[in-house]
Amino acid sequence: MNILNKLGDRWFIAVMVITFLASVMPSFISPESPLILIFFNYIVGFIYVSFIPGYCLVRLLFPNKKGEIDFIEMIVLSIILSFSIAGLSGLILGLTPVGLNQLSIRIALSLITFLFAVIALAKSS
Repeated sequence: MNILNKLGDRWFIAVMVITFLASVMPSFISPESPLILIFFNYIVGFIYVSFIPGYCLVRLLFPNKKGEIDFIEMIVLSIILSFSIAGLSGLILGLTPVGLNQLSIRIALSLITFLFAVIALAKSS
């Protein structure tokens, strides 16, 4: 049985698509690109950094949403945890020899998001 066939696991595919777009798009969009592409890149990047890692962590901590937390609490927790994850990963990257740059933070957030999403998906099934 494929675990992605269930109706409730569409969030995993959406998270992976947004993670892929936020990780790959900045490499291909230059400052000379059309304004709409640059704007789309900023919107996807903002949603990614401010919501997606925390959402995956909330799905990991609360796998079945039956009465544990409501929608507003999930959104608020996702935003707060996303900024916390981004800040902590930036702090850790800044202390390592890799350094803190655009590529290193994209890779770190993508790996963290992927790890949280896969564990949450496995835990919910």
